[in-house]
Amino acid sequence: MRHLTYFISDLHLGAGYIADRRAHERTICSWLESIAADAKELYLLGDILDYWYEYHDVVPRGFVRFFGALARLADSGVKITWLTGNHDIWIFDYLPSEIGMEVVDGTAIRIIDGKRFLLEHGDGVGELRRSYRFMHRMFRNRTCQRLFSAIHPRWTVGFAHRWSAHSRLTGTADTTEGIADNDPLVRFARKTLDEGNHIDYFVFGHRHKIVDMPIGTDSRLILLGDGFKLFSYGVFDGTNFSIKFIKNESASGV
Repeated sequence: MRHLTYFISDLHLGAGYIADRRAHERTICSWLESIAADAKELYLLGDILDYWYEYHDVVPRGFVRFFGALARLADSGVKITWLTGNHDIWIFDYLPSEIGMEVVDGTAIRIIDGKRFLLEHGDGVGELRRSYRFMHRMFRNRTCQRLFSAIHPRWTVGFAHRWSAHSRLTGTADTTEGIADNDPLVRFARKTLDEGNHIDYFVFGHRHKIVDMPIGTDSRLILLGDGFKLFSYGVFDGTNFSIKFIKNESASGV
């Protein structure tokens, strides 16, 4: 019986800092196959691919098993929604039309089993750095996208993966437990509630950490962790939201 809704983010499929990328992809595909019998909806909350750019007539190589697993889910009746992150911004019409899913760039509000969910990758509402917000706007600018697409992929693909690896290795990891009371995501959630917009669950990715905390009297803020190191995901059964973990048989690492 299809009665569960699944949420996962930050798989970073294809990332150079994952030790065995093929094993990682197979682990994710095995998980997708394992939820096929009871999943009614699947939400991918961004950075599913470490890099992706669709040109008008061609698409990047790789991810065949993953896309096939998604297509089988969609063909079986599972509704799939992909909310783009900062690594997989440039999904245009190929994946939605080929797989049969919805792609959302930004925030999505969904009613799931009578509960109101606000879903976003986490960078669009949780980043305050001016440099980051500038890049966020630039990467979504149509003129910048056309200029980028004019560069041959032999240069752009390698550059994108090197940039991703450098950011991962030199960035400051957030190893704190929980989330600070003045965190931008917490402030965003509280502001949303204060404006009279009731949300039962705020669900984000991006931070690569797991959080499940109350916001207000009857709302919760969820950070999903990630799908390449923590191998965590969320599931909603109509009453409770819980964080679970994928059985990891791959040898991935940073």
